[in-house]
Amino acid sequence: MSFVKVENLQKQFTDTPVFKDINFTIEQGEFITLLGPSGCGKSTLLRCIAGLTTVDTGKILLQGRDLVPLSPQQRDIGMVFQSYALFPNMTVQQNVAFGLRMKKVKGEESTRRVAEVLKLVELDTFANRYPHQLSGGQNQRVALARSLVTRPSLLLLDEPLSALDARIRKHLREQIRAIQQELGLTTIFVTHDQEEALVMSDRIFLMNKGNIVQSGDAQSLYTAPADAFAAGFIGNYNLLDADTASRLLQRPVHTRLAIRPEAIALSVDGAREGEIRGHSLLGNVIRYRVEARGVELLVDVLNRSASDLYPNGQRVSLTIAPEALCAVA
Repeated sequence: MSFVKVENLQKQFTDTPVFKDINFTIEQGEFITLLGPSGCGKSTLLRCIAGLTTVDTGKILLQGRDLVPLSPQQRDIGMVFQSYALFPNMTVQQNVAFGLRMKKVKGEESTRRVAEVLKLVELDTFANRYPHQLSGGQNQRVALARSLVTRPSLLLLDEPLSALDARIRKHLREQIRAIQQELGLTTIFVTHDQEEALVMSDRIFLMNKGNIVQSGDAQSLYTAPADAFAAGFIGNYNLLDADTASRLLQRPVHTRLAIRPEAIALSVDGAREGEIRGHSLLGNVIRYRVEARGVELLVDVLNRSASDLYPNGQRVSLTIAPEALCAVA
């Protein structure tokens, strides 16, 4: 039996459907990411699982028990939001202990569990500080600790890193993943950031317009997008219609193709059918705009040294591995 099972879930606001016939299963200890653009229904789906938003029809089963009739307090779920939602007049220790107080856990047991979870999120030396004395990343860890201390069966994370700067986001996502794996905690994480999804997840559910359009591990979603939306959202694929692909490859192509920018090799040997039209420096990657046979492509090349940079106007040869050509609907 799956740890979490969602069956035929539907939700609409007035006459506007948010999602319809959502179905999926999650195994115990999995880290699942709901990935998609703003307005695709991912946060509403998470709130339905938490009980903060009602569903119209369908079931949400946690260890075989249907959560739909239950209040949020009865669901044994922890949730961390984008906003920390901490009590400003309480210390870190008091904020974390609040959930235990609601569950009637007091005294030495409460003190011990709070101390354990603060050590887990590396905030044990900040127990007596107040939220305004902490950084954004530290406050988000307090919010995480407050959810973990109640030992929920399921942890829900609703874009908890989106308000933080890039350096703190990277550190905190690594910390969240490490804690989740250490505790074996079944987790559903919502984000619109593809890099977060690819780095953190056991499996990704890619959503668009209220539907899960593709699910799988990071490798399968990245290398084998199911359709043009998936190819456009995961990575920076070159999407070519059949006629354009035929012109580029100089052979008949009867379907739309997606080509990853890093799957195209550039050199100054051979026919030199392409021309560099511009580039962007992305840290360890140089992203070129290359025109070849009237088709403009993005090509990603490792940034080895400044002397290797192709100038605008440079004629280049392109090599595309056959296995890198992905047919999409």
